[in-house]
Amino acid sequence: MSAHPEHGAHGAHDHGHGHDHDDGHDHGTHRSYIVGFILSAVLTAIPFALVMTGALPPAATGAAVIGFAVVQIVVQMIYFLHMNPRSEGGWNLLALVFTLIVLVIVISGSLWVMHHLQVNIMPAHDMEAMAR
Repeated sequence: MSAHPEHGAHGAHDHGHGHDHDDGHDHGTHRSYIVGFILSAVLTAIPFALVMTGALPPAATGAAVIGFAVVQIVVQMIYFLHMNPRSEGGWNLLALVFTLIVLVIVISGSLWVMHHLQVNIMPAHDMEAMAR
């Protein structure tokens, strides 16, 4: 006989945990993972093709790559991380907002620094003076 009466006569240690993983979290289906994978592949291939073919001017290509990256992040969060406003009592949404704020600060700061480095490393007026 089992030491715990809830285990039954055969000593099974079920503890109420089934093997269906119904823990209140949204686990994706095979179909959702396939859709997420296809979307991710397409959202990677399009910017790659834009860069490799030079179909757009550099500034437009950069903006397109950033746009596709943002969409890629959303696809990853929905299809693979299963994030939505209801998951984890809203904490996932709060973490997402915080992440987006940090991301905007890092990207805008990086672009600002790179722009000023490009402008200040080799000023045009110094190049003209050196040519004389």
